[in-house]
Amino acid sequence: MLVLPIPLAVALVLAFLACRFVLLRDGPSLFPVLLGAAAMQGTLISLVQHYGLAALQPVLPVTASLVPPLAYLAFRQAAIRAPALPGALPHAVAPLATAIAVPLGQGSLHWLPDVALVALYSGYGAAILFQARGREDLPLARLEAGHLPRRIWQVVGASLLLSAVSDTAIAVALMSGEAWLRPLLVSLTSSLALLAVGLLGLVAARPGAMGEDDEKTDTGEPASQEGEAGAEVNSEADRALMARLDALLDQGGACLDPDLTLARLARRLHVPMKQLSAAINRMHGENVSRHVNGYRIRHACKLLSEGHSVTAAMLASGFNTKSNFNREFLRVTGETPSAVRARLSGAEARET
Repeated sequence: MLVLPIPLAVALVLAFLACRFVLLRDGPSLFPVLLGAAAMQGTLISLVQHYGLAALQPVLPVTASLVPPLAYLAFRQAAIRAPALPGALPHAVAPLATAIAVPLGQGSLHWLPDVALVALYSGYGAAILFQARGREDLPLARLEAGHLPRRIWQVVGASLLLSAVSDTAIAVALMSGEAWLRPLLVSLTSSLALLAVGLLGLVAARPGAMGEDDEKTDTGEPASQEGEAGAEVNSEADRALMARLDALLDQGGACLDPDLTLARLARRLHVPMKQLSAAINRMHGENVSRHVNGYRIRHACKLLSEGHSVTAAMLASGFNTKSNFNREFLRVTGETPSAVRARLSGAEARET
């Protein structure tokens, strides 16, 4: 019976996900490139560690250095803002520097490629964790998903840090004369890290398209006011903005759009995203996704009272996944959708 090495099995899964994204076009354009790079790395690890192609060993650090900058750029594109080409070019320094470090890392400098990879993986992993943690609402993440997109990207950042730890462990093993640990550490830790990145493809939220209006919305800052008069001005401005927002969500039906994002919402209101998010927090003590999902749940309750099924009410109210719908429904109403439907059906039966 043919048993595939773990890195090669992971590479096949990642290659499948990359092909799926290309064919269905249901994710950020950089994500298939990230998956392809991770699949290539898993394949090369298998060829070197399990099939004895030692000639490919110098290539491994270079291909490994592609994954962190691609993961970071994919995160920015999917969750915050699509990176422009000039701004993305500096990230090409990472694989170029690693390619230079490989021939230099001979003899007494054999540790140089490992140090370069540890710096890359830890740096980009920390950058993703910091930027994802510092935002209540990712501008391009679908609001119905709640905190899920942010948590997923935090897992990706943590997986990059795991790779940095594994590279450090490999270097320590080599320096301590335990070279036999290298294949095991490379196969297991690299496979886990690459698979963690790839599994994002199963649950990644489709980002909202960013246009020129979104770019303008993202850069604006609310005017700051000081003192009591300034507080009154801010309060009046917040109330006026909330009235416009509530009209858009309720009467305009914007809350029913399953692909609604903070960026799209701010664009339709012609205000900066930070101003919208801050106003909701000041007026209602919650973030944008919770505020929008409150409207969606109230709409779902109305549909349930009219006799619609739970699934029909969920889909018609802007939710794509039952787990998110059930979680938000319980948060807003204190009951499950099935319990509300049963209660409403029972009340209707008693009336008749």
